[in-house]
Amino acid sequence: MLHTEMEVWKLSMDMVEDVYRLTNKFPKSEIYTLVSQMKRSAISVPSNIAEGMTRNSTKECIRFLHFSLASLSELDTQLILSKRLCFIDEYDTSKLVSVKKLLLGTINHLKAKL
Repeated sequence: MLHTEMEVWKLSMDMVEDVYRLTNKFPKSEIYTLVSQMKRSAISVPSNIAEGMTRNSTKECIRFLHFSLASLSELDTQLILSKRLCFIDEYDTSKLVSVKKLLLGTINHLKAKL
């Protein structure tokens, strides 16, 4: 299956767009710190899904999906920090939670094939 056909990849791409829109409102002083890190974390999620799907083995694919999970956790932490620093009032975690569930489901599905 192509990564572009996967629901988890599509939803994670939507999440990247949300992060870009959200960070546009951050103070200019955060452009090279928190904003940059949040964008990198967000971009890493669909990027690692894509890379994992092109690997030659299921085991390697799972490894890259775990990288996506780690980046997702980083992004969650950065969003919590952004709220604590009053850069954002609230943020909708529904996409983040959905991406996490889909990633875990995909990992479990692939592990069952091993």
